[in-house]
Amino acid sequence: MTKTELIRDVIRYLRQFRGSTVVIHLDDALLDSPLFAGHMQDLGLLSEAGIRIVIVPGAKLCISRVLETYHVPWRFVQGMRITDGGGMDLIKMAAFDVSDRVMSRLAAERLHGVVGNWVSARGMGVVDGTDFGSAGKITRIDKTSLERVIDDGFLPILPCVGWTAVGRAYNLSSVDLAVETARVLHASKLFFLEDGLVLRADELRAPESAVISQDNRIASIPLDDVEPFLADNGLAQVLDSGTAADGGREDVRYTAKNARTAFLLRKCREACLGGVTRAHILNGAEDGAVPGEIFSETGSGTMIFRSDYSRFRTMTAADVPAVLSLMHPFIQSGILLPRSEEEVKGQAPWFTVYEIDGGIRACAELKPYPGCNCAEIAAVAVDDSCANSGIGPALMRRLIAKARGDGRAFVFVLTTQTADWFERFGFRAAGPERLPEERVRRMDPARGSRILILPLDRDGGNPAPDSLTEKN
Repeated sequence: MTKTELIRDVIRYLRQFRGSTVVIHLDDALLDSPLFAGHMQDLGLLSEAGIRIVIVPGAKLCISRVLETYHVPWRFVQGMRITDGGGMDLIKMAAFDVSDRVMSRLAAERLHGVVGNWVSARGMGVVDGTDFGSAGKITRIDKTSLERVIDDGFLPILPCVGWTAVGRAYNLSSVDLAVETARVLHASKLFFLEDGLVLRADELRAPESAVISQDNRIASIPLDDVEPFLADNGLAQVLDSGTAADGGREDVRYTAKNARTAFLLRKCREACLGGVTRAHILNGAEDGAVPGEIFSETGSGTMIFRSDYSRFRTMTAADVPAVLSLMHPFIQSGILLPRSEEEVKGQAPWFTVYEIDGGIRACAELKPYPGCNCAEIAAVAVDDSCANSGIGPALMRRLIAKARGDGRAFVFVLTTQTADWFERFGFRAAGPERLPEERVRRMDPARGSRILILPLDRDGGNPAPDSLTEKN
């Protein structure tokens, strides 16, 4: 992707998300990271750009340190910390200390953070014979007061503590608090900024619907595929504690990393089901992780989405400039033939494009030749940012299926540099006598194009590769 295209993407995303609310859950392990100041600066820049920022800092490590210092025992049950009655004052101290550190860092960036009490809670009580003591559940978030603070230009910071009507404090799951805050505020995005957590396609089996980035990161997973993804990777029974729901066994799947991955993916899914448009798991060990996720299509982390984030559709006249821009590098390298704006516009009904968040990232033409009952696949282009993501093969499968559904006897391509790629779909070399006379007349002998043909059977049994491994 060129510098110009990157700038266009940033402008497009700024227009899309200006005025929207983004909730950030901050892993407290990042407080001591050299990148912590940079993350806070990024949040400030986003706020100045008109994005409404809410911060929910985790305090798990800090609370553990304080309890250890004062020799207060605790244990985790179902992901909740249980202490005796005397531990709550220490938990409050640690949780508010974390929030104060975030606020101080924002102040250093000339930003106005504010720590507030917007959360009502009740005790979890006794569940299945276990007294959860100071552990609580969220009963209400004061949306009106919280939005008033945001409208006044402040960045709210929500500690993982909630209060009852009589002022009794309870320890809350900061992750649950982030999910509920995002839901109540109808957030466009919920970010889990984690310390070093990356979902990689060479470590986990990604679903076919996932988008894979060029660095082999799982960039996005549709909401409906989260549970199948966990099951396919043996993580369906993994809990946040790193054990299995059936009692657990010694297994590489039950590592702390996999447990956290499964836990956060389910929380992302929960947030999306609750109305949040998109939820993201980001690597806080990467500088610029938050703006990198917001202002680029494959982002910097893993996104769970319920909206029409990406789709194939028929090209419209409004798409022509973007399609010409997409095709330009392939024309320069000689892979594609030049086409004028009027020519592409006139062929719009035959073009299929792949759109990500309003940006055109792939295109191809399926041109019918009724006289010989065949169709030509041409102008196949996939943006470099989507290479190795499976978009190219998905586009080809779509065109082949369309031609088969239209009753075509075969499809053909003319290519100079990408014959190997088309052969993976079952295309084989043929002579010009197989082509429509109209197409033969337009061939340029000096170009030396190879003719490849794919006969179309009725049962759809033509082979197709699973992933895109080169430009097409």
